[in-house]
Amino acid sequence: MDKHSAELRTTDDLMALLDVLPPSIREALKILNRADDLLEIVLDLGRRPEARFVDREVTLSEAEVSHEDIAYVVQRIGQFTEDNRAGIERTLHRISAIRNRQGNVVGLTCRVGRAVYGTIEIIQDIVESGKNILLLGRPGVGKTTLLREAARVLAETKRVIVVDTSNEIAGDGDIPHPGIGQARRMQVATPALQHEVMIEAVENHMPEVIVIDEIGRELEAEAARTIAERGVQLVGTAHGGSLENLMMNPTLCDLVGGIESVTLSDEEARRRGTQKSVLERKAPPTFDVLVEIQYRWKLLVYHNVAQAVDALLRGRTPQAEIRHRDDNGVVHIEPAPASAQTPLGVASAVPARVRCEPVLEDAASADVPALPPARNTVRVFPYGISQARLRQAAASLQLPIHFVEDVRQADVVMTLKSHYRKRVQPVADAESLGVPVYVLRANTFTQMQSSLIDIFNLSENEVDAFSVAMRETQEAIRKVLEGARAVELSPQSSSVRRFQHEMAREFNLVSHSRGREPQRRVRIYQG
Repeated sequence: MDKHSAELRTTDDLMALLDVLPPSIREALKILNRADDLLEIVLDLGRRPEARFVDREVTLSEAEVSHEDIAYVVQRIGQFTEDNRAGIERTLHRISAIRNRQGNVVGLTCRVGRAVYGTIEIIQDIVESGKNILLLGRPGVGKTTLLREAARVLAETKRVIVVDTSNEIAGDGDIPHPGIGQARRMQVATPALQHEVMIEAVENHMPEVIVIDEIGRELEAEAARTIAERGVQLVGTAHGGSLENLMMNPTLCDLVGGIESVTLSDEEARRRGTQKSVLERKAPPTFDVLVEIQYRWKLLVYHNVAQAVDALLRGRTPQAEIRHRDDNGVVHIEPAPASAQTPLGVASAVPARVRCEPVLEDAASADVPALPPARNTVRVFPYGISQARLRQAAASLQLPIHFVEDVRQADVVMTLKSHYRKRVQPVADAESLGVPVYVLRANTFTQMQSSLIDIFNLSENEVDAFSVAMRETQEAIRKVLEGARAVELSPQSSSVRRFQHEMAREFNLVSHSRGREPQRRVRIYQG
């Protein structure tokens, strides 16, 4: 594990943002004196103004936001573009508008823009390698901040063009923010024209590197492939939770090679131990390297996107390099782990039985020995089921599992009823080796949880406590989707809170943890 550190330096031009806010709101923020943790200020007509910090929300005034307050801000910022975004010249702040049916502004989200010098150090070796790099992550995890730093560092030695669709990378106005260094910036008149400006940048300005934020449309994905095939390095971002999510996105899957269904010969199907119709990658990926941003200072790096995609399509878990920065600013790099090898002929310590959901009558009533209750990591060979969903199910129950690529390395095999009935090769191999096979009726989160409960022999109290927390989270999400301003959940452990955050994100809702242990809890609200 390599360790190195870098000094981070942040510039946010916060006074420029405060100057456009109504005086009462500006003074309230100054009294709070939490500039470093401020994320955004929310002004909605007829509601109390709020400030959103990293860990909580604060009401700035008991007085409701008026038309005059909205107009005060609008008059002091740049023009709103077609995507309802505006900025403050030569800063990175972004003001987004909510309009009524007549087109009048009735709400503002004033997001603080920051240039954090030194953040790129965690992946600087990758950025300077000359490979095409895709930064993948959920909104708000720091993709644009990393991208801005990548542009600045690369511009020290190469010709860099930044295609800045919403002026988020280099700020508002005609003069770009110093955060992109010597890189040149091309603005985009409307988001729908982003792909045309990408091609124009290559054809007219001879760049060695193109930097693009938020690839989100099919035409942009096609433009990215065109740029990559012309020998220009491409560094971009896209929204997504994981590589598997990106592969399932019909608009953006071309970025990682695209997915198509092919029919194998009988011999090849037997060799692979699969059905004749399988999913395959149809082209080389546009991006060579994918950096999955789990949260601001933890990244998963897939150095070979083609291999990672192929592994997922064959039901295997690609091994990713883990990089993170600790509280002291030290960067840790953990190489992708090697799969554990189990010598042939060594019997599994787990009893050789088949565990099924009550659909295979001959197996449902069997007296199945459970694994020991100790929470040792269980090695799972998943066949024909979603690994991402199984990983989430295990995380939701706080259970340690590890995916393996060979039945001979597994403690248990998990598969679907259809595969089990066809006696596919991995199932036959597992039974001959004495490895338990757990059969799911459907490829669902609930079925996976049920099997994991059996595998780990969880008590009713353990299961009930989690079920109560999940039901509460589902009810809170329902209330927020139906119009509730915010719903606060009961205090939970950090592992349960992480899963509550994931559930909220699935419905495009915002969530933050509040309070101190052991009373720390999640609050869910509209984004």
